[in-house]
Amino acid sequence: MKGGSVVAALAALATGVSAVHHHHRHVHEALFKRALNNTDVCIPGCTTIWKTMTGEPTLIHHATRTQTVTLTQQITTPTPAPPPTQAPPPPPASSAVPVVPTPVARTCPTPGTYTFPATTITVEKTTTVCAAASTPVAPGTHTVGGVTTVVVTATTVTCPVATVATSGNVTTSTIVQTTYVCPSAGTYTIAPITATVTASTVLVFPTPSLVQPGTYTAPQQVVTVTKTDFVTYCPFTSKGLPTTTPAPPPPPPAATSSRVQAPPPPPPPPKAPEAPKPPPPKPEAPKASAPPAVSKGLTSNNDHFGITYTPYKPGNGDCKSASEVDADIATIKKGGFTTVRVYSTDCNTLENVGSSCKKHGVGMIVGVFVKASGCDANTPDIKEQIDKLTAWGNWDIVKLVVVGNEAIMNGFCTPQQLQTLVKTVKSRCQGKYNGQFTISETLNIWQRPDVSSAMCPVIDVTGANIHAYFNAGIAPSGAGDFVAGQLSLLGKICPGHEVINLECGYPGGGRDNGLAVPGASEQAVAIKSIREKAGDKTVFFSFENDMWKPAGECDCENKWGLAAAFNLAVSVL
Repeated sequence: MKGGSVVAALAALATGVSAVHHHHRHVHEALFKRALNNTDVCIPGCTTIWKTMTGEPTLIHHATRTQTVTLTQQITTPTPAPPPTQAPPPPPASSAVPVVPTPVARTCPTPGTYTFPATTITVEKTTTVCAAASTPVAPGTHTVGGVTTVVVTATTVTCPVATVATSGNVTTSTIVQTTYVCPSAGTYTIAPITATVTASTVLVFPTPSLVQPGTYTAPQQVVTVTKTDFVTYCPFTSKGLPTTTPAPPPPPPAATSSRVQAPPPPPPPPKAPEAPKPPPPKPEAPKASAPPAVSKGLTSNNDHFGITYTPYKPGNGDCKSASEVDADIATIKKGGFTTVRVYSTDCNTLENVGSSCKKHGVGMIVGVFVKASGCDANTPDIKEQIDKLTAWGNWDIVKLVVVGNEAIMNGFCTPQQLQTLVKTVKSRCQGKYNGQFTISETLNIWQRPDVSSAMCPVIDVTGANIHAYFNAGIAPSGAGDFVAGQLSLLGKICPGHEVINLECGYPGGGRDNGLAVPGASEQAVAIKSIREKAGDKTVFFSFENDMWKPAGECDCENKWGLAAAFNLAVSVL
């Protein structure tokens, strides 16, 4: 729980927030319901019919990283300030207890120590509320939010969307029901939000979020305040769903966040309450008679081509030693993987991971990671990575170079900027590496004409990150069909190019996303399905859990480790 600005200050849909993370960090936390595809936003013949749903407006609270802030809005329920020598003031009156577990804003009008008691809320039916999502963007005009769906024929789609209304300096976000007419097959983004920013920033926008039945508690909070009119927020945590609660109705059409994917299969009918889940099925150990895994370019002769790897200790994010990296690569090789994908060059990735991969006969997919600091080859962070790559000596084990990981989607690069960067990296590596290059974006980004026209001429392989979990219409058992469908669509982007699934996994825990339910047993089911349908051209995400990462909005960011699903022996350091 952090001190943040008042609701009035949260009105801005473009707010600057500094973000510091490891190069390889996979940024999902603000994208649990993300949808950055702006293709087909305005289509001749499409009609949007708006109908307001009942329910109270929900304010988006954007927590800042500052400790204190001075309010510019009047406080309607102030508490008299205590004299400096008296006991701390009592907690100020808060607004009525919300009917859904959105973070509670508490105002501290004067300096002192405040104790806010625990609050418990019981939600008896599945409810759609406004949540806040965010994404880093570069200067310019950006289209964010909305609900993205893929249809295979003319379809009328009805779903809840988040809308914004501004009064003075207060922005109120509400959920409305909209009916959208899709005249033909294609990808459609319903009710996106357009914002223009003049500097690199983090854009905050509303997004629909499902609150499942259950009991939610905001724990007791003790806050020491040194400024006047300080606002703090206390989030709710779920205590679990009642066992007697029926299954929720099918969710709205797939809001694939940035993961715009194939049309989901019809959702199953509601089920009766289930007994407690059995422990996750134990993956079968490789049979002794099975032939060794052999790589055939960017595919393998088994059902698990590659896996992502970052040389960080899962417990605290510190760099692993060379011996620890070597033990991991040996485990990956023993598990039948032919290829390891790394995202950057930091933490001695090329030296330690490269040497171990060469020792154990494992191929590599190497990368240049692009952050908000810039997309130019002379940006210090990028220049350092390119310099390390050109000085490296193990290019004979490299199968592919990936320039950027969701860099266009995150607003770090324009298509033209990324095209130039790919050309520069190619030029700098020439003479040591004459192999294949690609970028890694989500399918909806690839489907943008400005992206495909800029990137197809300069890459050799069409690479995408495909995650079924971020499509609310896909159950774990359908993950494989979903991924296979996405790869088929990806193959149409750059005709004649080979395609590769550069990042694909399923969280072992976190929040439900419609039919996409995370968990240990669900992860095992999803990974088995993906292996059966597209495992030979998939780089699975990831080797182990990253417990040093924040859990994020989906409560899943640190739970993507696949050791159990692949029967790999790993240790938490």
